[in-house]
Amino acid sequence: MKSIKKFLYADDDSESIKTLVRLRAPSLVLGLLLGITISFITSNFEKVLTENIHVAFFMPFIIYIADAIGTQTEAIYSRDLKSGKTKFYTYLHKEFILGLIFGSIFGFFSGLIVLWWLQDILLALSIGLSACIAIATAPIVALLVAQILQSAHKDPAAGTGPIATVIQDMTSVIIYGIITSLIML
Repeated sequence: MKSIKKFLYADDDSESIKTLVRLRAPSLVLGLLLGITISFITSNFEKVLTENIHVAFFMPFIIYIADAIGTQTEAIYSRDLKSGKTKFYTYLHKEFILGLIFGSIFGFFSGLIVLWWLQDILLALSIGLSACIAIATAPIVALLVAQILQSAHKDPAAGTGPIATVIQDMTSVIIYGIITSLIML
């Protein structure tokens, strides 16, 4: 007979500090290592950053907006996973569509704002396209990380945030760096 592995959730109300550290530390350590990697990745885009300082103004925005979308997805999905009634492919389908919708809307408006503010069409196009693609990928990253943790019998609420955030940050930096380099150099 197959044994069912029990989940241990990071619950501050009932777990000891030692257990909470054990449950939360692995994803945070991974986040630390991947976070440092983002700095190395960013250094590959030095040329576009030094040629137009305005490119640097928008890196935090691109990273933030994608993270915000991903954080919503991971919070909703992680909460719903605990019920045991979630359907991964239903979430994947809907979150993919939501990513495209939000990406298109926010990409369009952020590009317009950049064009109005700095009157730089290439920068506006870079920001709009980067925001669109980074936002569109964020829900998928969040869902995949949560599902992998769930499948490994790890608490997705404790691990998805740090892991999905750093993966999405890295993805956003790469998207922004490549797009701005292709458009502006």
